[in-house]
Amino acid sequence: MAGRGSRLRPHSLTIPKPLIPVAGIPIVNRLVQDIAKVLKQPIEEIAFILGDSAWFGDDVIDNLKTLAESLGAKASIYRQDKPLGTGHAIMCAEPSLSGPAVIAYADTLIRAKFELDPTADSVIWTKEVNNPEAYGVVKLNTNNNIVELVEKPNTFVSNQAVIGIYYFKDIGVLKEKLQEVLAENIMNGGEYQINDGIKRMMADGKVFKTATVDEWMDCGNKAIIVETNQRMLRFLKEDGHEQLIDTSIILENSTLIEPCFIGENVVLKDAAVGPFVSIGNDTVIEDSTIKNSLIQTHTHIKNANLDQAMIGNYVKYDGDFTSISIGDYSVLE
Repeated sequence: MAGRGSRLRPHSLTIPKPLIPVAGIPIVNRLVQDIAKVLKQPIEEIAFILGDSAWFGDDVIDNLKTLAESLGAKASIYRQDKPLGTGHAIMCAEPSLSGPAVIAYADTLIRAKFELDPTADSVIWTKEVNNPEAYGVVKLNTNNNIVELVEKPNTFVSNQAVIGIYYFKDIGVLKEKLQEVLAENIMNGGEYQINDGIKRMMADGKVFKTATVDEWMDCGNKAIIVETNQRMLRFLKEDGHEQLIDTSIILENSTLIEPCFIGENVVLKDAAVGPFVSIGNDTVIEDSTIKNSLIQTHTHIKNANLDQAMIGNYVKYDGDFTSISIGDYSVLE
């Protein structure tokens, strides 16, 4: 999670993208918790690979340590000071690269139920897609082993798109191959890629299998996060395991159409909110209609008619726009 989240500006100017809440919980928290559910085994350590300390400071580290502790794991913090690719980022966590491990990119969310294949040296998590030419996909042999990774194929290879989550029975093998990649200065697009390490493992005869997720939700830009928030709220409502609406909510002549996430001490006055709206703690909504939107904490919305909107923290908004994207500490009157 070392990137700057440039596609999500202005929301990623004041908070790292993986810590932006979707359906009330930061993206990275949801991702790690969902991976833990699939693994169904104790997690000893979570290694977080962050960007420079000016961007990912002590408050971010404290959040990640709390996340790891909630899963009974210790947190290890590493830094990738230069954007040199996924392979380089993984090698920044070299002291933690031993034994069974999962690698995940913290800009995606999943819904999955499957068992990891114990015969595989590695499992690459994939999602069936209708337009595989737009993705990196896996090529399978007759034994359903992965034999090649193909980026945006011009001809049909498979409909299994790589989503950026990988399991390794012994990640030390990947470390060895990535060390070779860095030593030989093998770069693609000016970066060291995880795929070059994986391809060397395949060339050595290591067995790679797929594990297909039920849902794959991207968190790359504003429009996609709004859509992901809608999908996640629907899933959580169907599951019934999370309390989505805090009991401290104050409703004054207002209508709430579920599913929604409503944080602590939220006030809705003369408002119609929902469906598919997430509202952070201590936010006030007045004289407004809001649907399909994310609004973060300590924000005051008045005289608004919002749809497909994303609004940050500590915002003051009084107006009549619709599909907007406003970062933290903005004032519109």
